[in-house]
Amino acid sequence: MLAGVLFKQDEATGDVTPEFVNQFILTGLYLSTLSSPRLRVPILPSIATLVHPLYSIAYVTLRIFRTILLVILSFLPGSRQPIKKISVANTNIVFHDGRALATCESGPPMRVQLPGLETVGWFNGAWAENENAVAKQEGEKEAVEELKRLYGSTLGEESMGIIGWMREWSTAHPKIDPLTGEMLMFHSSFLPPYVQYSIIPQQPQTADLAPRLEKKLNAVVPGVKKAKMMHDFGVSLTHTVIMDLPLTLDPMNQLVGKPPVSYDSSQPSRFGVFSRRQPEQVRWFETDGACIFHTANTWDTVDAASGEVTGVEMLACRLTSATLVYASGNIAPPVERKLKAVEAKRKRMPFFSPYHDEEFEEGTVWERAAGLESPGDEKEALIRITDIHEETDEDAEEAAKQWDEEQCRLCYYSFSLSSPLGVNEITQQWALATIPFEFPSVRADREMQDARYVYGCSTSSTSFGSALGKATKIDVLVKVDVTTLIARGLANPPRSVSGSVDSRSMTEILDGSRAEKEDETIQAFKMPGGWFAQEPRFVPAASNESEDDGFLLFYAFDENQLDERGDLPSDQCEGRARSELWVVSAKDMETVVAKVRLPQRVPYGLHGGWFSGEQIAGQRGLEQVRTVDAVRDADEVKGVWGMVRRALETQLD
Repeated sequence: MLAGVLFKQDEATGDVTPEFVNQFILTGLYLSTLSSPRLRVPILPSIATLVHPLYSIAYVTLRIFRTILLVILSFLPGSRQPIKKISVANTNIVFHDGRALATCESGPPMRVQLPGLETVGWFNGAWAENENAVAKQEGEKEAVEELKRLYGSTLGEESMGIIGWMREWSTAHPKIDPLTGEMLMFHSSFLPPYVQYSIIPQQPQTADLAPRLEKKLNAVVPGVKKAKMMHDFGVSLTHTVIMDLPLTLDPMNQLVGKPPVSYDSSQPSRFGVFSRRQPEQVRWFETDGACIFHTANTWDTVDAASGEVTGVEMLACRLTSATLVYASGNIAPPVERKLKAVEAKRKRMPFFSPYHDEEFEEGTVWERAAGLESPGDEKEALIRITDIHEETDEDAEEAAKQWDEEQCRLCYYSFSLSSPLGVNEITQQWALATIPFEFPSVRADREMQDARYVYGCSTSSTSFGSALGKATKIDVLVKVDVTTLIARGLANPPRSVSGSVDSRSMTEILDGSRAEKEDETIQAFKMPGGWFAQEPRFVPAASNESEDDGFLLFYAFDENQLDERGDLPSDQCEGRARSELWVVSAKDMETVVAKVRLPQRVPYGLHGGWFSGEQIAGQRGLEQVRTVDAVRDADEVKGVWGMVRRALETQLD
């Protein structure tokens, strides 16, 4: 589901009125679900299914095969909605070349129409469904044919065959070059070549084809030997960084008795750096194993005399364990300790709360094995962990050390390109601060350049195991002056990998009056008690006097509206919980400029986007949008195939 707020200005009076809209993204999976009311279990298994330590290999394998069978069944007679793509398009939203695109790793981008958020169709790298393949042109027929030749090729086209559809899978975080308008993305799949790479330039809408940039589709990035869980990557104005981390995501592991998702801390992290249009010349840099799900920014180091790019710098949110993978399924990571039954204990994880899911219905094997109650309390930000040994002082010290190591921190990497080929050196790698930090972003027109400020999310609690999850609870927004901190680190380098420039805790940053604060390299905005924010997006002010002259927009929710079980109290007169959209000054990280009370609650989510009036007005034309009418209004298929479908769905539920 997408949720949005349109700021609509009256041309006569100048008054601005916010309007709220939300829509389900009408993917094939969603429409097929509507057309098959007998299916109560989701078609696609959740991440909790893939990583749960108490689910057997056989059970997970059956869930995967169930998905495959349901997809095949959707194409047979008796089906009202074929599932052509398995993506849920639920992770991120970006704007490129007149299209707003909802993204997820398991498929290509899905175009949605602004501001109503209607679903248009899948984007194939040249055009989206339900829009003209080539915009109407002015000029000669030859010019139109040349346009088709240059821009008409599509994702997966050169990798067609039985696995061609996998080549359409694209990162949820494509990068948009603010100078050239190009969109860059990588495609990660379970079979070799494991990583491919595409560059999609802006497509001209007139017969004037010059100047033009080369389109590159599904170019192989050599050097990746296994199927990996890849979520994000880095892009500067001239180079690209692919991250080959020791975190695998391969359903084929089931065939050899291994879980599909696994993390091996003994293996290195590898960063593949290559010139933007030459992935075949990738240089691999190795360092300690880690998990990185989001990069903040990537930029070039340029020699002032020669103008040559001598290095690539990258800021990324680094974890030293795979805790976040388990947290995203709202389950505790497996603990390898000697079994000894003791009373179940709880450890606080403020970014996550128990979240109702098909895997955690009351009385499931997980609850019976752990001896816990059904995790239905939404307000309590806990993951319940059964401690299976008697804790000693040494255990507590080791647990505190491990907990500190698992903090997700904003880290700086410097990749040298001036060394001879074959000698690849990471010259700098350390954290800018010790505070937890995730969901990073810079203002859009400073991406791929040496932006001074990075904005992101944190927590006021000292217990922070991971920053990516199904129910993300953020109570602190942070602004980091990365330029100043990097300069300090270069002048006095911290210990490589594990060191940090700013060692202050979040408590120290939040404490004290603003007048007493001499160091504002890190500024924090603390939410009121019981309130939680979502990922902020920077919107520049009209004055645009400095890089941080603007506002942070984000959704906020007050859990004080809910009772102890996370439900709306029965005496709540309005009958529904409500979220707000907050506008905070990015310059002082203190002033709340405005609050927009929404008519309903916006569920906790991951990423968001801001789109200008010019972008909305400049969207590409379309013929129609997707609707649910076809699956809701169609009569149920009768006859033999209808009976077969009903029987199979009953067996597969």
